[in-house]
Amino acid sequence: MDAKEYIERLNLALHPEGGYFKEVYQAKDEYELAEGKRKYFTSIYFLLTPETKSHLHRLNHDEVWYYHDGASLKIHCLYPDGHYQLVKLGKNLVNGEQLSFVVPAGVIFGSELAEGKFALVSCMVAPGFDYEDFELFSQAELIKQYPEQKRIIMDMAYKEIRG
Repeated sequence: MDAKEYIERLNLALHPEGGYFKEVYQAKDEYELAEGKRKYFTSIYFLLTPETKSHLHRLNHDEVWYYHDGASLKIHCLYPDGHYQLVKLGKNLVNGEQLSFVVPAGVIFGSELAEGKFALVSCMVAPGFDYEDFELFSQAELIKQYPEQKRIIMDMAYKEIRG
């Protein structure tokens, strides 16, 4: 299948961070956190194309990425201590790609196609995803904190965040 067919068959919609998504599961049980109630976990399908990327953002909870189909993805991670990590998510294990990856809570990250026409993954967040736990960043905000990663930030962050 191609990207268009996945978008149609899985009923994917545009995501605020970029790409296409659909929530496929929310746990019934909930945690009581300081920020409010959160489901034990949530899971989505997420698809990127050459025209889309997952812009740099941060979650308050761990997110597990699972590769399904298409091209490999590059996940750019900016850690609170200042270091940068590039993870390649895909099926070419011989070339260092991984089938899954955990983005730790509090890490600023974004993803894009390494090449190819699309990539389909699933993302699971625990405790469950809530937009209250999601933060997008502008280029200017991130360059102040990570000046050595300016090239990546200019490519992977929104120029400005519109409310």
